[in-house]
Amino acid sequence: MILVVIVAFATEVKAQQETDSTFIFNYDESGWNAVDTVITVNDIIAFDTVSVDDKTPRAAERRSLEKKKQPRDWSTWRPEVKKALWLAIVLPGAGQIYNRKYWKLPIVYGGFIGCFYAMRWNNMMYNDYSQAYLDIIDDDPSTQSYNQFLHLGAQINEGNLKRYQDIFRKRKDYYRRYRDLSFFILVGVYALSVIDAYVDASLSDFDISPDLSMRIEPVVINSGMANNPLKSAALGLSCSLTF
Repeated sequence: MILVVIVAFATEVKAQQETDSTFIFNYDESGWNAVDTVITVNDIIAFDTVSVDDKTPRAAERRSLEKKKQPRDWSTWRPEVKKALWLAIVLPGAGQIYNRKYWKLPIVYGGFIGCFYAMRWNNMMYNDYSQAYLDIIDDDPSTQSYNQFLHLGAQINEGNLKRYQDIFRKRKDYYRRYRDLSFFILVGVYALSVIDAYVDASLSDFDISPDLSMRIEPVVINSGMANNPLKSAALGLSCSLTF
């Protein structure tokens, strides 16, 4: 009996600890009335975690921290094809930077710088020889810009005038042709940079196995001639490529 009483008392104390009394005030015709309501500890915990206003600054800060991006794992990062393409079109070399292929930048910008330099040089020489050709074919003796292209001690007279006219005309056409060619090469370098950025981004997730090998071994080839056992089989070589 004593053991039963002790167990019953302990159960009542535990139930008393898990409950708490509070008062809820209701308004009716007689005024405000307090209603005694029992709220368990579990209800308080649920109210604290669920029913708390989720618009408090602390809750907003917690949500912002949860939404904060995790550090990017560059080992698993893959570029977007369209983004790489448009970056390469808008700004030459930007596609290579986006694809993280920085070693290609000297090639791209080196090609652009070389083409610009060739265009400038050929255009300058074209203008000089074009003016010299115009001066040598006119009858004005005061226009002699062609003398700067003559060798030391060389002079133009009636005997070699026709030859020098042909020389200046050919050199004028020569530098004009290479000036235009430098421009087309510049456009080609730009197009190649765009194509390279697009292809590089497209093949970024292409799986290349490290096991790349070729194996050659002898093999017996069965010709299917069952009537003649000597001709039913033949020796050959088998070539297998693993990639």
